[in-house]
Formats: sequence, structure tokens, C-alpha cells
Amino acid sequence: MTYLEVLDSAWQDHLTPRAEDAPTVISLFAGCGGSSLGYSMAGYRELLAVEWDANAVETFRLNFPGVPVHHDDIATLDVERCLSLAGIAPGELDVLDGSPPCQGFSTAGKREMGDDRNQLFHEFARLLAGLRPRAFVMENVSGMVKGKMRLVFVEILRELKSCGYRVSARLLNAMYFGVPQSRQRLILIGVREDLEREPSHPGPSTRPMGMREVIELRHESGLRRGWGAVSDDVRNKQFNNRYRSLDLPCVTLEKTRPPIILSGTIERELTLEECARIGSFPSPFAWGPRAYQRIGNSVPPLFMRAIAQHVRSLAVE
Repeated sequence: MTYLEVLDSAWQDHLTPRAEDAPTVISLFAGCGGSSLGYSMAGYRELLAVEWDANAVETFRLNFPGVPVHHDDIATLDVERCLSLAGIAPGELDVLDGSPPCQGFSTAGKREMGDDRNQLFHEFARLLAGLRPRAFVMENVSGMVKGKMRLVFVEILRELKSCGYRVSARLLNAMYFGVPQSRQRLILIGVREDLEREPSHPGPSTRPMGMREVIELRHESGLRRGWGAVSDDVRNKQFNNRYRSLDLPCVTLEKTRPPIILSGTIERELTLEECARIGSFPSPFAWGPRAYQRIGNSVPPLFMRAIAQHVRSLAVE
């Protein structure tokens, strides 16, 4: 199948009604629903999403009207309230998912050890210990295991294990899981100790795709619409963190501005529709405010679908 056919098929999987015995997931730090869409594509039934950002919540509700949302600071959600909102008892949840804010760890930022956002994993661990799901998935930037931030990573690993889980951590790149974007992320997968199963990660399932396979190039008067001439200075930057050749996977999408793509002697920024497609969001996905930020902050749905499918076979079925 072509990439667009894959997205269309995955969207239909998302729309398929869930059976009562479908695997269940709760999403913490849910954002606009990138991870949630990945789990839904993999056949999960989401019981609750937790997110404090109003713009992200607006987009989430546009696309997941049947999922309850705790729209508040995660620190205000105690275990009893979380269980009540999800309609479950401790130990009944299949997967707890979460992507604690990563700005304090990101190599694109200042990487400050004292950044308060570095400590939000404690909230994930607190709910993990109380909910006792069969498995958990935590996603974060690769910078968590680089340089001085590795000290925080070791602390996170220790705390997650102390909640009663066997834990495995690995760097995975979304471009090997059907996403036309080079986006490396740290994925931690944990399995509850009493299940006596070792956590593991999915292996690469696709080759990297160049953007030429994803973006429809329309010619107009000899130039592509919206394109301009490329300066020598720009041409020398085509492999940095914003410029990219059409023959390569897209650079990691940022939350503030779209990448610039190059073809021969011309250049242009990616459109919102193209960024969403490169982020592996199918075209019917509805966007609310600050869409570029939402896409840049999201886990690509196809990436999370591959992880969710693996965890389902590992610890749920």
C-alpha cells in the first residue's frame, strides 16, 4: 500500500467499534491525542485521558468525543478519582501510557537539571503504583539518556521498578515504524512483576521513507506553488534541523515552525496538512488551536500503534 493508503486503513481501524473485552488504556499527558490515536488504531479502548493544556484538550475532544478527559494538573488527580473516572479497580487496567513534558531534557532546549518539568515523571509513577496496570509505556526525548540528564533517567528507572515492574528502555526512531519523519525517542516499557514476563521493544518494521513518497508536488508555471529560489547559504544548511531534501525522511517536526524542504534550486515550508501527514495523522483528524504546536508535541500515531501492538502481544493477550 502507499503511505496514504496505510493512513486511511489505520483510520478505519480507529473508527471500528470496540468490544467490551478490548484491551484498555489510560493516557497521561495526553496532549491532542497522538498516542491515543495509535492505541485506538491498535484496537485498544481508552478509558481516560489526562491533560492540562486547554488547546490540546480542545483538539483531543474533537477527535475522541467518547473518551472522558481530566482537564487539570495531573497532580490534582488522586488514584481513587482516576479509578472512578475510568470505571475500574486496581489491577484491571491493561496499559498506562504517558509522555511527561520533555522540554527540560530536550537537546533542543537549555537542558537545565532544575527544570520543574523534569520531575513530572513522579506523577506518572504515583498513578502507576496505585492503578497497577498489567503494563506501562512511557515516551520521552532521547536527551533523557544523554550527558548530565542521564542522572535523572537513572532515577526514573529506579522509581518505576520500585512500583513493582520489570522495565526495559530503548531508543527507537519513528522512521522505522512507518512514519516519514526522523524522530528518535526513548521508549520505556514495563510489565508487572507478577506476570513473570520480560519487557521488550518492537523491532523495525519499515524502511525510512523520503518525503517525495508522501508529499504531492504540483507544478505551476514551471515552479511548485509556494516555492522560492534557494540561496547558497540555505543550500549549505539542508541537513540541519530545519532544511531537508525531498529524498530523505523529514526532520523532527518542531512545535513552533514547519520544516523547509528543498528540491533542486527551489524551497518552501511544509503546509499544515503536510506536517500532519508527516506526523502520521490521517486527513480526517480535526485540528483546533495551535495545530503546529500540537503536531510537534505529539507522538506519531503510527509509531505508537506499533508499540501498542507489541505491548498487547507481550503483556495483555
